[in-house]
Order: sequence, then C-alpha cells, then structure tokens
Amino acid sequence: METKKLAGQTALVTGASSGIGKACAIALGEAGANVVVNFAGNSAGADEAVDIIKETGSGAIAIRADVSKKDQVDAMFAEAVKAFGTVDILVNNAGLQKDAAFVDMTLEDWNYVLGVNLTGQFLCAQSAVKEFLRRGMNGHRSLGKIICMSSVHELIPWAGHINYAASKGGVMLMMRSLAQELGPMKIRVNSIAPGAIKTPINRMAWETPEAEQRLLRLIPYKRVGDVADIGNAAVWLASDESDYIHGATIFVDGGMTLYPGFEDNG
Repeated sequence: METKKLAGQTALVTGASSGIGKACAIALGEAGANVVVNFAGNSAGADEAVDIIKETGSGAIAIRADVSKKDQVDAMFAEAVKAFGTVDILVNNAGLQKDAAFVDMTLEDWNYVLGVNLTGQFLCAQSAVKEFLRRGMNGHRSLGKIICMSSVHELIPWAGHINYAASKGGVMLMMRSLAQELGPMKIRVNSIAPGAIKTPINRMAWETPEAEQRLLRLIPYKRVGDVADIGNAAVWLASDESDYIHGATIFVDGGMTLYPGFEDNG
C-alpha cells in the first residue's frame, strides 16, 4: 500500500468551510494529513469538511476564528497544537470580496477586505512560524510549509475590485519577502494563484452556458477550473515532491495570465 505523502503531518486551512478552502482541506486529509478546518461563519460547511476528512482516515477538527483578529488567530493555533501536537502546514486561504467602483468604495470596505485577505495571512503566517520554531525539525525535510492563496489578480489589474486586487498584490510580495527571510530556517513559503474556479462566490460568472462562454474568452485552455485543481496543487506544494520550490507563485488558471486578448495580435 502506498504511503500517503502527508502522513503524520497536520495542516491548518483558513476559510475552509466552502469553495477552494474546503477542497484544499479535503485533499490534504486524503493525502494523510490531520486537518484543522478554520471557518468564520459557515459552521455547517466546516462540519461537513471534517466528516469527509475523517472518512479518509485522517483526523480533523473545525475551529471558528476571524483571521483578521490576532487574539482569535492565537487561540486557533493553540487549540490546533493541543489537538494534534503541532502544525506542519498552513494554507492561508481565507479571503473575500466587497466590490465597488473606486469613487464609491467606502473606507470600511477597503479595510475589511485588506484585513481578511492580507492582514489575516500575515497573522496566521506569524503564528505558524512561531509554532514551527517552537517545535523544531521533526523528521520532515522542512521545518514547515506555508501556502498563501493569492489570485491571478496579483498580476492582472481588476477595475471595480481595487481593494481585492491590492490585497492580492500585497500577498504576492509578502509571500516572497517571507520566503527570503524564512528560507534559511528551512521554512518553505509559496503561493497558489487561482484563475476562474467554479465556487459559490463567483457562481454568476459560470452558472449559465452564456456566462460560461463569456468567461472562456479569458481562458486559453477553454475550461473553467474546479476546486480540485487547487486542492491538488496545495497537496503537491505541501509535500516533499516540491521541496526545492520556494518563493514561487504557481498560477492555476488555464492560461488566464497569458493575456488571451492578444492571441490575434490584439
């Protein structure tokens, strides 16, 4: 029987009660990791993810925490360590949108999106690194792994979504700066940048055949992504198979960042 590539490790996935985060949590569990399923409001979705992970033979618990609040992040990591002994893998996935035209965007909506999407990743990464250093090397090739969930919009500007695009641009340079600083400690830091993925948050963009055809004009590979595409990438980045990948953004986007508007010379 093949050994599961993440056996004996524990992963914490933020925003894991639906969509991409839930798929990553389940995929990590299927690969043998114990999984901490973080959620903010959707307890039913988190509980469902826990049940699915347990069916694969891995351990799982759900923990409610707002990743933009330091005290809640600290408490979440303490609970994770109490349950599973340590944390080996962080998937910094929690994110949201509050869209508006720039001149109409409120400071509250700017701060809300930056608070969850960027500050939340900072706080969770900091707690993870503290735990990695406390625990020390434990038989794996790296001291710990951090996977930041970015977006094609760390690269592609997005009018009408200034706060979201700014947060993902921030994630990109935060990740790379963390990788530069933490590499000598044997902590591996990378990002996944999804393109168009079928999730509840963007259902209007793909639910009807007409909407999907409009979306496919932006995707050279001519299919909309599934959440499993991101889960598979997360498992690989968390495993020793990608041990020499560090400070990289893996675009999982069907080629969206190839600027398909220029495929006929613009």
